[in-house]
Amino acid sequence: MTTSSNHSTPRINPIDIWKSPAHFVSFGFGSGLSPIMPGTMGSIAAIPIILLMHYLLTPAHYAVVTAMATLVGIWLCGHTAKALGTHDHGAIVWDEIAGMMVCCFLLPSFPAAILVAFIAFRVFDILKPYPISWLDKNIHGGLGIMIDDIAAGFFAWAVVQLCGWFLG
Repeated sequence: MTTSSNHSTPRINPIDIWKSPAHFVSFGFGSGLSPIMPGTMGSIAAIPIILLMHYLLTPAHYAVVTAMATLVGIWLCGHTAKALGTHDHGAIVWDEIAGMMVCCFLLPSFPAAILVAFIAFRVFDILKPYPISWLDKNIHGGLGIMIDDIAAGFFAWAVVQLCGWFLG
């Protein structure tokens, strides 16, 4: 990774992500390098993964894969943040991918449901209402990078499930 001498946040050379599988995954397969809204782009990158999981996995297996993605993500995001020399660089979006996986658990695979889940997740991830904001500010390292997005995923999941229950 290259750093800029006159900025406190390291500048990412896009070529560098291809050299490390861990960084490539942490950057959401490159989606986190988007110059605009990298977190949103990471959330969008999650959609094909989620659709594949819905079609190929039982709900129990979906839950296990999501838990594994979260646990591995703690190491991945922490490793990449440490390599960049910063806590939570904007290009690290594996946390958004895992948060979207949480949000879409037991969700029907039709486009309207995915869109509602995406919007709900982005709202919780961006606004960070309590306790998400507390988690974001007080937990550090790879766990700190992941935990607020996982919490946002759970809150969004609850909203989406309630909408589905009340609206049919």
